[in-house]
Amino acid sequence: MKCITLTVDAVIPYQGKIVLVKRLNEPFKGYYALPGGIVEYGERVEDAVLREVEEEVGLKGEVYKLVGVYSDPNRDPRGHFVSICFIVIPKGGELRAGSDAKEVALFSINSLPKLAFDHEKMVKDAEVYLIGILSKV
Repeated sequence: MKCITLTVDAVIPYQGKIVLVKRLNEPFKGYYALPGGIVEYGERVEDAVLREVEEEVGLKGEVYKLVGVYSDPNRDPRGHFVSICFIVIPKGGELRAGSDAKEVALFSINSLPKLAFDHEKMVKDAEVYLIGILSKV
């Protein structure tokens, strides 16, 4: 029996831009992506996204808004991965690349590089919520 893997992704407004990581591993090795990862068994998705943000980019955060659920069976070449995307507001820590990120970078929402998976759609869906907060964080 095949199973669905549950993941989380974070749109993080920071210094008027958004935080992206350059992927160290396949799939999409070398592409930029939103910080995120697999939800662990017994973990709430809100806790998972905050854990992944701290692990991947060194920031402590607070969940601000649910952006959406992304469930296209073809969104990830490894299998059927369903992602829940949140906007996470930074509340401390130090911006740095974590263990599975090659680098961390800030990009203007209007000049994003080509993104892995369906992360461009996630950012576009989050944009309406980001307009008022990008200048504040």
